[in-house]
Amino acid sequence: MSVRSSVRSAGVAVRLTLLATVVLGIAYPLAVWGVGQAAFPAQASGSIIRSSDGTAVGSSLIGQSFAGRGSDRWFQSRPSAAGEQGYDAGASSGSNLGPTNPDLVKAVEERRAAVAKADGVSPSDVPADAVTASGSGLDPDISPDYAEQQVARVASARGLSEATVRSLVAEHTESRQLGFLGEPVVNVLELNLALAKRS
Repeated sequence: MSVRSSVRSAGVAVRLTLLATVVLGIAYPLAVWGVGQAAFPAQASGSIIRSSDGTAVGSSLIGQSFAGRGSDRWFQSRPSAAGEQGYDAGASSGSNLGPTNPDLVKAVEERRAAVAKADGVSPSDVPADAVTASGSGLDPDISPDYAEQQVARVASARGLSEATVRSLVAEHTESRQLGFLGEPVVNVLELNLALAKRS
């Protein structure tokens, strides 16, 4: 191969690399970003939820804890195995413990007793999502059954009627996607924000 054809081949390779970089590294990502911002602005920006004063309080896609001081006043999320304290978006994962693992069985039974005591129900009535973490550890939703179980506690702690709190749960219950995919769910952060606004 001559020096001339080698230089020509190298020039073609460099031009092709630059073209691919511009098209695939700049133009395509910008086009995808632009379509996302135009068609789905909230989702493309992280599905951020803001309080009434405009402060960002979380994302509708990522669960968070409402435990701690005054936790009786809030609907509680399902447990999280993401990170040491749970709900760590940088450590999204399940516990990786099998259903017969003694540590998991013990944790579930402890959670069941604590939830039953807090909500004033029988341990046998506690829904599964109240005591088990999701696969990601960041599930923002709970089942309508778990939300219903918490109504009396939250209403009592806030001095509201159970009917008022139950209507908020109904307003924030999302039905199955496309009418047949998944199960109905309640987004805990959205429900708690509506609860704070009502109170």
